[in-house]
Amino acid sequence: MNTSANASNCDSVAKYAADYHGLFCFIPDIQMVEIFLAFLVFLTIHCLRKKRHQGLPNWPFVGMLPSLVAGVRGNMYEWISGILHDQNGTFTFKGPWFTNLNCVVTSDPRNVEYLLKTNFANFPKGEYFRNTVRDLLGDGIFNADAVVWQRQRKTASLEFHSAKFRRMTTDSLLELVHGRLIPVLDDSLKRNSWIDLQDVLLRLTFDNVCMIAFGVDPGCLSLGLPDIPFARAFEAATEATVLRFMTPTFVWKVMRYLEVGSEGTLMESIKGVDDFAEEVIRGRRQELAKKDDDGQRSDLLTVFMGLKDEDGKPFSDRFLRDICVNFILAGRDTSSVALSWFFWLLDGNREVEQRIMEEIDGILSKREGLSRGGDVVFTAEEVKKMEYLQAALSEALRLYPSVPVDHKEVVEDDKFPDGTILKKGTKVVYAIYAMGRMESVWGKDCKEFKPERWLRNGRYMSESAYKFTAFNGGPRLCLGKDFAYYQMRFVAASVLYRYRMTVVGDHPVEPKLALTMYMKYGLKMELSTRDRC
Repeated sequence: MNTSANASNCDSVAKYAADYHGLFCFIPDIQMVEIFLAFLVFLTIHCLRKKRHQGLPNWPFVGMLPSLVAGVRGNMYEWISGILHDQNGTFTFKGPWFTNLNCVVTSDPRNVEYLLKTNFANFPKGEYFRNTVRDLLGDGIFNADAVVWQRQRKTASLEFHSAKFRRMTTDSLLELVHGRLIPVLDDSLKRNSWIDLQDVLLRLTFDNVCMIAFGVDPGCLSLGLPDIPFARAFEAATEATVLRFMTPTFVWKVMRYLEVGSEGTLMESIKGVDDFAEEVIRGRRQELAKKDDDGQRSDLLTVFMGLKDEDGKPFSDRFLRDICVNFILAGRDTSSVALSWFFWLLDGNREVEQRIMEEIDGILSKREGLSRGGDVVFTAEEVKKMEYLQAALSEALRLYPSVPVDHKEVVEDDKFPDGTILKKGTKVVYAIYAMGRMESVWGKDCKEFKPERWLRNGRYMSESAYKFTAFNGGPRLCLGKDFAYYQMRFVAASVLYRYRMTVVGDHPVEPKLALTMYMKYGLKMELSTRDRC
């Protein structure tokens, strides 16, 4: 018996068996990989097919988050507008499975009217919104619901409609435009240097809102344009706050606890905001303690200081701080941002500028003994007659609303007029920027800057607040709408009468992701004296 041969044969059989076993084990591995890849391909095709119905690919686990991240890297508002256009005005955004980023987004005027007016009580700001912006806005009017909101609105409304308050607003605006804005622009002209018009306008409206709402003059708009720490802190805080809406709540809360990233920026910025508000409140308390003339003042802060809460106690400094910050947001950012986009649009639409100048000259021609070389100061009555200017400003707000999106939450199960089902707790975003770019709302020329669309027989005619939502609508319609329009007309007419403005070279202009639609890189403008006959 050949033992060595048998051993060799056994070794060969063993080796063959081992190789066969390895091959046998490897085959299922290949099959599993193929099955897994096939599954991924199936999911990809399935998700891409669903894009036709949902507007965006809805991926497993992460939902539509990848598309949102891509949108944030570009022009977020154009991205939303494109999706809404493809989805007939409404779509449902699905966030990652482990987050609360799900929401219904709409630009359909029927839906907007339903949530802002028809069934207003079922669509408050909601806990999600309030908790997300509470660090910055606290319990102020922009963030409040129910009784807290109603009381603030009622108090502000009574003050806004008083003759004394109206007179104070026009007087302060006159002083700011002719005593500060024009000298600053003249200085830029003399130095033959460009100016960041957005920055200048933000300074103007900040000084104005502080004067009429808090009775203080911060002096932001003055020659040399002094550095204003509060302005930088406020803008940084609004930008960081917006990022929370695109971040899972538990993530930004951990970041806030650790004070890192955008949350670290927010916490630091809010300190700057709080310091300013606390200084204003402290100064007013000291002033009222020394004088017995609190009844002579007509600013909002003094009025709120004289009120009491539901327990019969004076409002806390924290609540007064919230009131200050909210009215700064309302009075500073909205008008200045709108005017910035208006002047930028005029640079590319000189025929509109020419028509505005013809209207202004026509109004001034009715004056007796007007000296063209003098320092023309428009009267309130003259400003009210500037109908084409009003139309141009409205057209700028249609295309570039100061607040590009707003947020509500569903209290009880509901359904939009377009048939969209709304479950209790659903977050609803109405896209104001997108509404101005919907062909179904404004026609095929919706992206064109055409003030004429606001005129009927030469007279300005406003649109429905649910088609043109720049000033909100329903019970939350902006209290300062009339003043904002007057402020913008007065500033625009006073500037255009004296200067011709041109955007510097290839200066990039695009919106910034924030609570209000700042220009991301400001607005660099060159000034020249307007030729007059």
